[in-house]
Amino acid sequence: MPRLALVIAALAVAAPALGQTPAAEVVRRYKAPEATQGVAVDARHFYAVANSRIAKYDRATGEKVAEWSGDKARFPHINSCAVIGRELVCAASNYPEIPMTSSVEIFDPGKMVHLRTVSLGQQIGSLTWLDRKDGAWWAAFANYEQRGGEPGRGSAYTQLVKFDDQWRRLEAWSFPASVVERFRPMSSSGGGFGSDGLLYVTGHDHPELYVLKLPKGGSKLDHVATIAAPIEGQAIAFDKSADRALFGISRPNREVVVMRLPKTPAEGEGK
Repeated sequence: MPRLALVIAALAVAAPALGQTPAAEVVRRYKAPEATQGVAVDARHFYAVANSRIAKYDRATGEKVAEWSGDKARFPHINSCAVIGRELVCAASNYPEIPMTSSVEIFDPGKMVHLRTVSLGQQIGSLTWLDRKDGAWWAAFANYEQRGGEPGRGSAYTQLVKFDDQWRRLEAWSFPASVVERFRPMSSSGGGFGSDGLLYVTGHDHPELYVLKLPKGGSKLDHVATIAAPIEGQAIAFDKSADRALFGISRPNREVVVMRLPKTPAEGEGK
């Protein structure tokens, strides 16, 4: 049995400690050389993200149909993208440079051209992923314990921040220790809200998804389940045209992986 399959099987056995959640099911795999940071998806296409490049692929055929390539000095590290409304909204940073700076880079997914930038400057961490929910922006700011990290702040300083439409900070939450331990020495590379209202998050390396929800009190997210997944961390994207369908990447194999998520014990609690 391949090493990744053994790891996934082991995680599936361990899952009962967090609600007896089975592993995600592979639906399809696509070859995509650009699949090094993450993937975004809409009804007809997926978008493989590779730092200063974004490649557009036809979901039906798996063929590459367009590409955007940017100046590496201006776009050194696009971490993830998400199709929100009619735009492709991407989380970008200057990783591994310090001090950490971040920006939101917005594209036209039809023409594959860059439209505008929202510069967030220096935040408490490096912007790695974004989502839109309940009229607000939700953003993850990563912190690292090795390359790219700032002195005095490690993985435990990773946080989820809620912004309004003017990118003013409204609220923020830290991640629970059970998830931070799996992030170390890196951080959260991907995330997004599912149709069940729960937050699904990935780290940088491990083949698993962490299911979280906003707490009823306090400032730390609740860890409700861990799902073994056929990916090695990195950025993910929900396919809103199908039930519990999630796109991710296998960075070592340069693949985009489509999977179907199992229901969790906390189904419906995140709404």
